[in-house]
Amino acid sequence: MKRILIADDHTVVRKGLRQILAEEFTDALIEEVVDADDLIKSVIKAKWDVVISDLTMPGKSGLEALQEIKQLFPELPVLILSIHPEEQYAVRALKAGASGYLSKDTAPDELVNAVHRVLQGKKFITLTVAEKIADSFKQDDKKALHEKLSDRELNVFKMIASGKSVSEVADALSLSITTVSTYRARILAKMNMKTNANLTLYAIEQGLL
Repeated sequence: MKRILIADDHTVVRKGLRQILAEEFTDALIEEVVDADDLIKSVIKAKWDVVISDLTMPGKSGLEALQEIKQLFPELPVLILSIHPEEQYAVRALKAGASGYLSKDTAPDELVNAVHRVLQGKKFITLTVAEKIADSFKQDDKKALHEKLSDRELNVFKMIASGKSVSEVADALSLSITTVSTYRARILAKMNMKTNANLTLYAIEQGLL
């Protein structure tokens, strides 16, 4: 019997995934968690055959949870399913140890195919992601500015660029205002920018919003 763990903070998404997977894996045990902390606890507490996780959840991000999981259980397949387009996060997720990356607008049969593939110990990589991986081997000075940010910094950058205040970002990520302010300062320094307006304009030009 396969054991599948779904991590997503949206009930509708979790129920939809459960239904799709239950129809294909009829004898599987499928359980759900709502954030990264519960995901890590569940992975430690019980044995799973595959984890399907969102990227953006309350508290820790899905990427941070992925990194912790791979440190504890490097052989456990983790499939990232996110609202963020592949070109924004797929390479980061794969480098962090994910077995595959899918957008949430993926057709159900592609999701099922991805789960089958990672259960066989293989990677699930779309053509778009393969092209991004090839591009990632270019020299550092050819990278877009936002690709030089850490995973957490990228998350904070996108929230600030979308118009959220430091306090709103802090609430959304369960961080202190001081911590978010520190992230903001680092982001501005790394990207050689001075204001939130600069970040917003850059994000629009790069198609990140």
